[in-house]
Amino acid sequence: MVTVDRRTMLATGALALAGAAAQTGGAEAQAGPKPIFPVPVTTIPIVGETDVFAVRRIYCIGRNYAAHAIERGSDPTREPPFFFQKPTDAIQNVAIGTVADHPYPLLTKNYHHEVELVAALKSGGTNIPPEQTLEHVYGYALGLDMTRRDLQNGMAAEKKPWEIGKSFDHAAVLGPIHPAAKTGHFTKGAISLSVNGTVRQDSNLDKMIWSVAEQISKLSEAFELKAGDIIYSGTPENVSPVVKGDVLLCKLEGLPDMSIRIT
Repeated sequence: MVTVDRRTMLATGALALAGAAAQTGGAEAQAGPKPIFPVPVTTIPIVGETDVFAVRRIYCIGRNYAAHAIERGSDPTREPPFFFQKPTDAIQNVAIGTVADHPYPLLTKNYHHEVELVAALKSGGTNIPPEQTLEHVYGYALGLDMTRRDLQNGMAAEKKPWEIGKSFDHAAVLGPIHPAAKTGHFTKGAISLSVNGTVRQDSNLDKMIWSVAEQISKLSEAFELKAGDIIYSGTPENVSPVVKGDVLLCKLEGLPDMSIRIT
């Protein structure tokens, strides 16, 4: 019979515990730091796919139709484009064939619609030549750049950033993405928006001052574009206010309609 004294038993147990702790510590070290709470990733459905499009950034171009530039008090000549951003969690996905409830936002009393073509990127880079930019487009969607116009105008009048007028909850309404491999690239096509059956915005993509290809090229001069970036390409003239109960119907030649109800 082998006799093990108490001191040997304690020492052996301590070594075993130390080894287990070292293994656990090593695994945790390899895993690295963990977020203290989960933050969801914003995604957009893709038509015909079970996979989704993860959004990295939202870029928007301002005053990209001459008639809209005029109604906003700007010179419609082809001067360098300007861009702004919205937070990714401002996206409200709208399914095809539905009328999605869209909450009237806080603070504003002059809430405007802006219907737009949206381009979604699968890759990017810096200083991309215009003739190569469409190679980076994964697909397209129909979108609404919703705007708290009174807040935007008030901040602009004070020469302050007007992010509060553009970047808020549900400000980036969006239909599903349609892969460009199936739709082709959009350089022309009728785009319109009606409210309660009355047409308000009615134009054509070929009236853009800066095409989608040119917008991507210009953006890449200032930012490194990457997969997951989406670009709201500008809205035609006749942006105007909506109120609770209004039903908006957005149309773009080549894509399914998109509709929301202001609640």
